[in-house]
Amino acid sequence: MNLNLKKWYSTGTPWIWLTAGAVAISIVMVLGLLVLLTVRGMNHFWPKDVMQAHYAPPNAQQEITITQVIGEFVESENIIAQQIISSGIPVDESQPEYRRELLKLGNRDLTGADFSWVLTDFISDVEYPANLVVLERREWGNFYGYLQSVSEAGTVVAEVNIDEVQDDSAWDEFTARLERALALHDEIYKIENQDIGEINYRVERLRLQQRRLELDGRATADALADIAAQRQDLETEYEVLQVSLIDLYEQVNRDTATFIAANAQEKVIELADVVRAYRPNQMGLGAKLLGYGAKLGEFLTDEPREANTEGGIFPAIFGTVMMVMLMSVFVTPFGVIAAVYLREYARQGFVTRAIRIAVNNLAGVPSIVYGVFGLGFFIYILGGQIDQLFYPEALPAPTFGTPGLLWASITLALLTVPVVIVATEEGLARIPRSVREGSLALGATKFETLWRVVLPMASPAMMTGLILAVARAAGEVAPLMLVGVVKLAPSLPVDGNYPYLHLEQKFMHLGFHIYDVGFQSPNIEAARPLVFATALLLVIVIALLNLSAVALRNHLREKYKSLDV
Repeated sequence: MNLNLKKWYSTGTPWIWLTAGAVAISIVMVLGLLVLLTVRGMNHFWPKDVMQAHYAPPNAQQEITITQVIGEFVESENIIAQQIISSGIPVDESQPEYRRELLKLGNRDLTGADFSWVLTDFISDVEYPANLVVLERREWGNFYGYLQSVSEAGTVVAEVNIDEVQDDSAWDEFTARLERALALHDEIYKIENQDIGEINYRVERLRLQQRRLELDGRATADALADIAAQRQDLETEYEVLQVSLIDLYEQVNRDTATFIAANAQEKVIELADVVRAYRPNQMGLGAKLLGYGAKLGEFLTDEPREANTEGGIFPAIFGTVMMVMLMSVFVTPFGVIAAVYLREYARQGFVTRAIRIAVNNLAGVPSIVYGVFGLGFFIYILGGQIDQLFYPEALPAPTFGTPGLLWASITLALLTVPVVIVATEEGLARIPRSVREGSLALGATKFETLWRVVLPMASPAMMTGLILAVARAAGEVAPLMLVGVVKLAPSLPVDGNYPYLHLEQKFMHLGFHIYDVGFQSPNIEAARPLVFATALLLVIVIALLNLSAVALRNHLREKYKSLDV
């Protein structure tokens, strides 16, 4: 028996099964994480039914106050009686546990908090009225209530007839005017953020141009007159846009709607403050799917609002992808050149071994150390010198002497360059010496052999290093907090203004967005599902970037397959 067991061990079968089990567990854990992120994150965008009920918990004097609650069910949990008593609600201590539910009540401008825990035992008269309205607002979060009337410039133009159960005339008037308000808001956004923003950018360029002329001693009367004429033209364009903007604001602010919230509280809401309005309790599956798609599309393509707990995260997606692409551009040539020198040109001895040890040790340095180095060297020293040499007219305001996209990309390139060096060196080491000697025997120089034979054969290994670099850099947060990432930067680093790609500009990042929403948000309950959704999106972005690099690596591997030995 022992002999057979020893023979079984000697075949290596147990280690094969152990390895397979470890791989299977890892796959299950990854899939479980993705399922958790998907369920907890994507569920946030589904238009949930809204309940109306009466809540009557006793107070410390055993008096019962009945309040009306209107909101969405979020989650439920069991809680021990002692915790409920400590919160001021007297309950029977003999009952070991009570059930409580978290409701999203909205109406934060009326109640001060839009989430509340309620005990299931004290909820009664639960119903789902068909005419209950949900408003998603630009400020103050969601609003839940009943539409009463629609007004234009203070005059009621449509009112709900309480005697008619199916009277939708006021709702139709409200939705029509809301569509108009949304269209006007888009026009206002275009003028404020694009047209006026472009004028402000050109005015600032003229100011810097004039300052540069003064520093260089070339501020002649003709040059200053030309700048003044251009500035006057821009001011004329600005005045025209300002008139249009005032007119649009007058139009968009004319319409209001009156709603009745829980406990008969009346609230007048300007339609300009509403992003979306719907009645979830009478929406069918198809309508809810359309609403789900609209909210998910807003999440992927819009800008954040409400301290990043509402709206979209497109600037963070764009900033993450742009930073990773720039990092790849910086790290690949530098890492490949370093690996080629160490493997192909450097004398193999003590110094080379010491350099390789140093490179391997750099891969284990905490990322925050790279952030401190990037802040001290790239921003304060290198960026400060660039400002002194090329942007003296902007001083003392820094141009490149401040955190931005360029320094964040270079810092992460420095962080990941050991990975690229090691992977490229391993690829170069696998190429047989006979291949190099054959190329040299045919009359090629060492550089031609390297460029036309060795590097193409090692390109899959280079791409492997780039894949590992992208996987590590895309999820880094700590160094980016020091060298360029900010909480809110809705303007993208790419626009129609020269030089089109603004490397000095600060940007948003999905990893930092997760940290900010999850740990810095003033409304943690509202932010929680967005943490899961953003984390899932970050995983998807990293996976897509890696898959693109894997596809390129496989293409290179097939292309130079005939050179493999």
